[in-house]
Amino acid sequence: MAKTKSHYVCQSCGYQSSKSLGRCPECEQWNSFVEESLSPVQNSAARSPDKILGNLKLIDSSTYADLSEDPQTLDQIAVQPDHRISTSVAEFDRVLGGGIVKGSLVLVGGEPGIGKSTLMLQMASQLKQKTLYVSGEESVYQIKSRSERLSQTANRLFILAETNLTKILQAIAKLNPEIVVIDSIQTLYRDEIESAPGSVSQVRECTALLMHLAKSRHISVFLIGHVTKDGAIAGPKVLEHIVDTVLQFEGDQNHWFRILRAAKNRYGSTNEIGIFEMREQGLVEVSNPSELFLSERYLHHSGSVVVPLIEGSRVLLVEVQALVSPTNYGMPQRTTSGFDLRRLQLLIAVLEKRARMPMGQFDVFLNIAGGLKTDEPAIDLGVALAIASSYRDREVDPYTAVIGEIGLGGEIRAVSHTEKRVREAVKLGFEKIIVPKSNVKDLSPFKETQLIGVRRLEDIIETILK
Repeated sequence: MAKTKSHYVCQSCGYQSSKSLGRCPECEQWNSFVEESLSPVQNSAARSPDKILGNLKLIDSSTYADLSEDPQTLDQIAVQPDHRISTSVAEFDRVLGGGIVKGSLVLVGGEPGIGKSTLMLQMASQLKQKTLYVSGEESVYQIKSRSERLSQTANRLFILAETNLTKILQAIAKLNPEIVVIDSIQTLYRDEIESAPGSVSQVRECTALLMHLAKSRHISVFLIGHVTKDGAIAGPKVLEHIVDTVLQFEGDQNHWFRILRAAKNRYGSTNEIGIFEMREQGLVEVSNPSELFLSERYLHHSGSVVVPLIEGSRVLLVEVQALVSPTNYGMPQRTTSGFDLRRLQLLIAVLEKRARMPMGQFDVFLNIAGGLKTDEPAIDLGVALAIASSYRDREVDPYTAVIGEIGLGGEIRAVSHTEKRVREAVKLGFEKIIVPKSNVKDLSPFKETQLIGVRRLEDIIETILK
């Protein structure tokens, strides 16, 4: 009888070692090694996805007669016009690039309680295609209760509470669905692998098998993944390389807004976002996010500036809030929410040097209202004006929108998509738009709008904050 061996695997990156190490030499994480058994079965041909799936008659091969193991030229490959499936959720389709691609493997990650399972259950309930929802964390009765609370009814949605991947594959072979949702990938396990569910070996092997299932049988598979305390999807990084699309479901549990963002997408843009609002009846699409982000804005106080941001193909108007107050400590505080801290420190240095604002004795707090996160350079001028407004305790006209990137010399640099930003601001009733001087020539259609072209930071501060 062959002897069972063991090795140690980093649960962060999948690095393997013959002995336990305090710190992983690959990802430099501490105390991340877990002992896993390496049985002879793992090294045999039994691990082959073809051998495992070969005995399962998932879909009649005649259904997809164009599939072939022989190499084909691009001219020989015929793309069907219905290769994408609409989810009937416009925000979800937008992020995916137009709908679900048949045979794709999609990973959806997010913090606990953010609404990943709710989002996927609502999406699966609205699909017209036969869908199998596999839950390893809830019973079928709990899922039924949640669907009733969300007012979701569907006769094409099948529920299965199971964590054994072999039994899940048998259910897929019997049901023959077009779409499968796994909630979550960290709960699945294979009997052939002698390690606990959620370990690197189990997650990697289960994902690889589901990927082979999706590609060979044209079944679209969604995997819900947990995230670590650092916000990264749990499991080895190879998990993100295997899948076709990685979606991050973001948001602050203290806010109602939820943002679905594509971190990787082989079939669409990674710049698109979908915006939802969490309500008692579940997640509701937000068709006009700019109006929603500005709905609670207080018009007359210092430190508030509205900035049009570009997220994918849409423009979002958000409020930048700044608070400057005398420090009670030897070292002034610099705190941000939704904005890069290092970028804030850079802009404060420019204000000190170019606008003659001594900030060394003041704490600076910056917030992007609504829980939104952004790193777009076009927000620089809005951030600087918000800080200057709070420092001088003078308000910026509440019907003024600000656009521009700031260089280290205090110059205002041109930004992209200026016309789209101005059009959205005008649509929401903003009467004055501050833009870089070099962008004014591109805004000839907006003759009735008061456009202020600026070249230097100190000049616009003196003009706006008289």
